[in-house]
Amino acid sequence: MRTYLKTLSQVMKNIIVAASLIFSFVACAQNDFPVNESFTHEVVTKEITLPWGIDFLPNEDMLVTDKSGKLYRVVGEKVTEITGTPKVLFEGQGGLLDITVHPDYNKNGWIYLSYSKGGKKDKDGKELGTTAIVRAKIEGNKLVGMQEVFEAQPYQPKRGHYGSRIVFDGKGYMYFSVGERQNRDENPQTLRNHLGKIHRTYDDGSIPEDNPFRNSPIAMPSIYSYGHRNPQGLVLGPDGTLWETEHGPRGGDELNIIVPGKNYGWPVISYGINYDGTSFTDITSKEGMEQPVNYWVPSIAPCGMEYVTSGKYGDLKGDILVGSLSFQYVNRCVMENGKVVKEEKLLKGIGRVRAIEEAADGTIYIGVENVGIVKLVRK
Repeated sequence: MRTYLKTLSQVMKNIIVAASLIFSFVACAQNDFPVNESFTHEVVTKEITLPWGIDFLPNEDMLVTDKSGKLYRVVGEKVTEITGTPKVLFEGQGGLLDITVHPDYNKNGWIYLSYSKGGKKDKDGKELGTTAIVRAKIEGNKLVGMQEVFEAQPYQPKRGHYGSRIVFDGKGYMYFSVGERQNRDENPQTLRNHLGKIHRTYDDGSIPEDNPFRNSPIAMPSIYSYGHRNPQGLVLGPDGTLWETEHGPRGGDELNIIVPGKNYGWPVISYGINYDGTSFTDITSKEGMEQPVNYWVPSIAPCGMEYVTSGKYGDLKGDILVGSLSFQYVNRCVMENGKVVKEEKLLKGIGRVRAIEEAADGTIYIGVENVGIVKLVRK
C-alpha cells in the first residue's frame, strides 16, 4: 500500500506539472508566434558547415569558427582558413565555439576563442573536458602568440553544456558564459567552481576588484552570476545591459538580464521538466532567485543572439534576435522598456541557427548548420 501511495503521489505530481506547462505553453508557445515574411536571406558562403561564432575585424573581414576546430576568414566570396587554432575536444556539443575581436584590436591585435578543451583523464582513463578561452594574434593566415586566459574548473566527463559566448563592454571587461556541464545537482548552485556561471574578468583573465564574489573565501572570484544551465547567448545592449539566453531542459529556455551577484535558479526553479516527461522541481519561483524576462515552452533551443542597434532593417532596431536550433528559425523578441512585448519568426525553416552578428554597417549575418553563413535581407 505504501508503494502504491508513493506511485500515485508521483503520478499526481506529474499531472500537476504537465497542467502547469500547458498553461505556460498558451502564454509562451513558439508555435503561436506569427511568421514575419518581410525578410529573406542571401547565402554568403556554403563552405563553413558547422559555424558557431562570428565576429568582424576593423577592416570588416569576417571571422567564423567552425565547431570542428577550424577558423575561417571570409572576405566577399573568398573563404580562407586561419591555422594554429587550439586542439579541441570535438565530441558531442564540444568543439571550437565562440570568437570575439578585442574592441581595441587596432592597438593590440587580440582575438579571443572559446572551445572545449581535453587533455585530462579520470581514474579509468576516460578523457575529461572543460571550457577554455585563449587569445591570439593573426599573422597572415595563422594564429600566433596564443595565451590561455581562462580554464573552467573542474574538468568533467560529459560532452555537453559548455556554454560559451564572449563579449566585451568597451570598458576593459570581458564577460563569458560557462555551462554546468550536464551536472545540475552539483555545479550551478555552488560558488566553489566555474560551472553554470557567467564570469567577468579583464582581457588578460585577471579579476576586477569589484566582482561580486572577489573577496569571498568560498567562491571563484571570476563569477559574475550563477544558477545557469547552458548559456549559449550573451550580448550587451547599447545601454550596457547584459542579456543572456540559455537552454532549459524540456521547456524552460530563458532570456535573462544578468545582474552581478544574482542567482538565476537552475535547477531549483524552472519552467521545464525532464526530457522523459518527469519533473525535477515543483516550483518556478523562489525568494533570492531571479525570474527570466522571457521563457519558452516548448524549448526553442536558443543559440546565438544579437541586439539590433542599426536602423538598416527598419523597426528591428532595438529588438533582440535569438537563434532557434530546434525549430530552425530566428526568433524576434520585440522589446519595449526591457520587456518582450511580441515575438515573431524570421527565416522560418532556414536550419539550425548557431550565431547571429551585426556588422559595423548594420548588416545582420547568421551562421546556420549545414547551410553556411547568410545575411538577413528585407524583401
